[in-house]
Amino acid sequence: MTSGISRRQFLFGSSAIVAAGAVQSIPGTPFSPSVNLMKSALGQSELPMPAAPIRMSSNENPWGPSRAALQAINAAIHEANLYTFFLQDEMAGLISELEGIGSEHISVGAGSGEILKMGGLLASMQEGSIVVPDPTFEDLPRYAGNNGCEVIRVPVNGQMAIDLEAMASAIRSDTKLVYICNPNNPIPTIVEKNALRDFVLEVSRDRMVFVDEAYHEFVDNPDYSSMMDLVREGHRNIIIARTASKIHGLAGLRVGFGFSHPDLAAEINRRMTGTLNIVGMRAALASYRDKEHAAFVLRTNKEALEITQGYFREAGIRHIDSNANFTFVETGHDIAEVQARFLEYNIRVGRPFPPFRNWMRLSMAKPDEMRYFVQTYKKLYG
Repeated sequence: MTSGISRRQFLFGSSAIVAAGAVQSIPGTPFSPSVNLMKSALGQSELPMPAAPIRMSSNENPWGPSRAALQAINAAIHEANLYTFFLQDEMAGLISELEGIGSEHISVGAGSGEILKMGGLLASMQEGSIVVPDPTFEDLPRYAGNNGCEVIRVPVNGQMAIDLEAMASAIRSDTKLVYICNPNNPIPTIVEKNALRDFVLEVSRDRMVFVDEAYHEFVDNPDYSSMMDLVREGHRNIIIARTASKIHGLAGLRVGFGFSHPDLAAEINRRMTGTLNIVGMRAALASYRDKEHAAFVLRTNKEALEITQGYFREAGIRHIDSNANFTFVETGHDIAEVQARFLEYNIRVGRPFPPFRNWMRLSMAKPDEMRYFVQTYKKLYG
């Protein structure tokens, strides 16, 4: 072929192909969804209501697993009678190679949620407290709280970012763990890399610091850095979590990773209660080797954000510019009402996140689906 359009570009679609109106749909297979191209992209002025609700509520990957992962899932069905013990070393070895860190630092969990819960469990094993931003992702603080730990919540600052100074001031002598979600969730802000490094090094002298990097792969911001180097350098009391749920589209198959000092990793591994499944493990092994799909997800996520946040900027709607695959927007209305109104147009948007009761977390769907969202937003609130 001399056109320069790869088979993947054709299968997954691109703005140029859609705008040209070359095809109206791409049929699915038993292991991949069909791709329906919105009519407006083919020249009509009004985007039609989709047949099923578009999920813009849970920060999921709208494209699903890569083709390589889907093939691995298909093949793994025939291994459903097998336990995953023989794959754990291979999984840890692959992540070790990709991250440049020894496999003895790595814990493989049933989603990063299990790693988060292990952090909450370790913190609650002795009477005391944990310090977390507010709002933030709740898996760790909820689990620690349910196990008797006092949860100290520190409001985000005026820029709706995690306030490290206030977090430090909230630490008590009985504080066992400090949790930082970076980028944060539901507000997709980041913590400046040098300030975060200094904070983690100082606080981890006396207690655990847990850095949740679920959206690490999406960040394109020079002020951001992973804290993985601190684990590579051998610092104790630091846990970092990553996940295959987001950029790899494997949220339903539950594969995640913890990174910590070998002694801490061994303790986490001894206490984990979840069970990895062979379909998820095979899919993750294939997906982490598939660089092309991850690059495609990043490109389309960026396009979706430009469509959505571009409209917000143009319309003067207050929002938080995203460092992830979702944004946070002030609607001026009760979010339960906003949810109900958007659902009438087959769009599921995020739930309320107190204390920001009029703010909506909005997950990025496919670019044309975000165009439909913008069209609907204008109808409802424009």
